[in-house]
Amino acid sequence: MSGGHRLFYPALPVVAEHAPHRAVYVGDAEGRCEILAWDRSAGTVRQVTDRAAGTIRAALDPTGTTIWWFDDDLGGVGTWRTCGFDRPDRSVAALPSVPPARHAGIAMATDGTTAIGLSDDGGMTLFLRSGDGRVSERAHVTGYAYLVDLDPAGQLAAIGADAATDAAVTVFTTGGGRVADIAGRADGRVWALGFAPGSGPARLLLVIEDEGGYLPATWTADDGLVRHDWCRFDTEITAGWFPDGQRLLVRQDRHARSLLHEVDLAGRTRTVVDTPTGSILDAAVWPDGDIAYVWTDSVTPPQLRSVRGLELPKHPGGQPDAGGPDAVTAPTDYRREEIRVPGPGGPIPALVAVPTDRDGPRPAVFLVHGGPFQHARDAYDPLVEVLVSTGCAVVRVNYRGSSGYGAAWRNDFSAGVGLTQLADLAAVRAHLVAEGVVEDRRTALWGTSWGGYLTLLALGRQPELWRLGIAISPVADYVAAFEAATPAVRALDVLLFGGTPDEVPQRYARSSPVTYVDQVRAPVLLAVSTGDVRCPPAPVEHYARLLADRRIPHQLVRRRAGHEDFDAQSHLALMQTVLLFMQRHFDGVRDEGTPVALAMARPVG
Repeated sequence: MSGGHRLFYPALPVVAEHAPHRAVYVGDAEGRCEILAWDRSAGTVRQVTDRAAGTIRAALDPTGTTIWWFDDDLGGVGTWRTCGFDRPDRSVAALPSVPPARHAGIAMATDGTTAIGLSDDGGMTLFLRSGDGRVSERAHVTGYAYLVDLDPAGQLAAIGADAATDAAVTVFTTGGGRVADIAGRADGRVWALGFAPGSGPARLLLVIEDEGGYLPATWTADDGLVRHDWCRFDTEITAGWFPDGQRLLVRQDRHARSLLHEVDLAGRTRTVVDTPTGSILDAAVWPDGDIAYVWTDSVTPPQLRSVRGLELPKHPGGQPDAGGPDAVTAPTDYRREEIRVPGPGGPIPALVAVPTDRDGPRPAVFLVHGGPFQHARDAYDPLVEVLVSTGCAVVRVNYRGSSGYGAAWRNDFSAGVGLTQLADLAAVRAHLVAEGVVEDRRTALWGTSWGGYLTLLALGRQPELWRLGIAISPVADYVAAFEAATPAVRALDVLLFGGTPDEVPQRYARSSPVTYVDQVRAPVLLAVSTGDVRCPPAPVEHYARLLADRRIPHQLVRRRAGHEDFDAQSHLALMQTVLLFMQRHFDGVRDEGTPVALAMARPVG
């Protein structure tokens, strides 16, 4: 595509269970994420969707004849449409009598019966569409909930909710009857992952958090919940079934990297699958038994790979590669390392990238990851390449609350939401300053979503530490954001804070950036999206007005997008705006010889 900028959506193709030569996946189509149909036997790829905002949700029926895709607006509200695999240009409404709502899961039985979860502010509704196209409403769950899976016979549906509550997982009959409730708790969350393939009694796979570790479990109507305690992992896992319905493929996030394990439940064995060192963003066992996965490391853009070496799809524009500006066409020479820094809650992991073209302390940008339950990975990030090319050190901290380091680390918010994480960011900063790696007076924060929230909170709580803040789609006022957010986001907030803003107002106030706006001294760039329902724009725009009243240098960027932006040109334009803001406010001069200006001057494409 033009502009030297590509997108890559880190998810595997969805393969038809009974026609494994057919698949659908999210690929790059003229700088947008769109749904593509891939016929492996014919070696052909066709574009299915063509929407201004891009398309990222699709499914394929077991026979490979019908493609489903979700036609939503920027706020995620929409409807499902279907088309023939061989006629992607002709689509029809899949649920013509059902009003638009938010996607909350889709699953299909062997006979093509489809279960669809749709949510609104009142909760989630489960619909069933039979093979002949009849649609009926089968169940309703109040509050946050989502459809996990439908069993192969089309008789049972698993519904997930808040993993720490009594209703963590509920199993319904497709007639709407309640079969089982599987409870989680605050220190022992439970997640459902999917039903085993094949005939026989329905068998549901789950993951249980227990005593600081994670283990698989299974549920059947006859035996109830069965824990596989012999197969315990020390850090977070997710899993899926092999086609035989007896073995599991477990993906483990561990210390900024990933491992794949083959687990035989009957034989009680666990074997590491041979994959390169790095991060695995998605993995699955395909119907023919091959293991496919999306792999990356810090210098390699995400790649679709297969254990058997299968050639994976080429879309009309070529093999998809990592999204990000190509202004730096070859990696700048820099040193990469993972460090552990003493902190108030224990050793703090951080990934550090430092240019090697000269000695001495560097200006530093702390890239604050989103989440909260995510982590900085040994994975390719074009933003690291761009920032290193400006002469900056780049620091990515896996502060408390990050995944990949065990339940105790992930669940530690002991100093308060956000405040715990700021203590870890400050500790890593102090260590790197003391070691002469970064300049004391030239450290910046850059974050998106939860990372943007932490950026704003740090600028107000730690004004002496940070010279600049870049906050993309942040939370600026937690109470106002709570009131405007979706049930899923509100459920997360209640988990973090231990209640709603009405129930624990002091906790929300103590952790809200707007509380500390009077202490902000550093220039701030704020970016909001008009359709963002996770981090609503209105509270951020109000925060920008408060900065203006206090004459704090700032810039507010408005984008026409949802919480995530799947348009390459829009993303590139935002990055250019941010780098120019850094040139004005971080380098301290307007000279074209500044590091940021030099990076901006490099040719694109």
